Amino acid sequence: MDFRETAIDGVVLIMPRRHGDGRGYFAETFRHDLFQKHCGPHSFVQENQSLSSEAGTVRGLHFQVAPKAQGKLVSCIAGALLDVAVDIRPGSSSFGRHVAVELSAANGCQLWIPAGFAHGLCTLEPDTRVNYKVTDYYSKEHEQGLFWNDPDLGIPWPIESGKAVLSDKDRILPGLRAWEKGSLP
Repeated sequence: MDFRETAIDGVVLIMPRRHGDGRGYFAETFRHDLFQKHCGPHSFVQENQSLSSEAGTVRGLHFQVAPKAQGKLVSCIAGALLDVAVDIRPGSSSFGRHVAVELSAANGCQLWIPAGFAHGLCTLEPDTRVNYKVTDYYSKEHEQGLFWNDPDLGIPWPIESGKAVLSDKDRILPGLRAWEKGSLP
């Protein structure tokens, strides 16, 4: 496995090595010792999957606030997506900046997103499946989000705003500035 730091401290791109032959490939996708060495002392307590039937489906930008903030290890097990992490750590020198990477079943990459980041994605192919390992349990009381297409974030989404497939919840999330004024933990 290769671990690559991104432009924002703490967000790590993980690239499993695939060993292939005529049958396909084998890849080690998680090793606790290597993960802790490169990403820190985190343990996962819950694992989730999502299926997005249509290309252009946007999920997020979601996060949980303290004391139930979650780190996420995200991988794509079918299809492809643009995965995005936005730094929302108060006082961070990269507050409001983002990292965006393509995760796909074909490339096998994973993205480690520590607590203190909003997470979102846009599917690039139909029937895209995403797997999330998280460091704390889901808590409705601590769940928050940011509007996916907030111009202040400058995320280069691969879909026009009017064509994105969104949940009702994601359509009404606040922008970063509104959230910052009223929702900082």
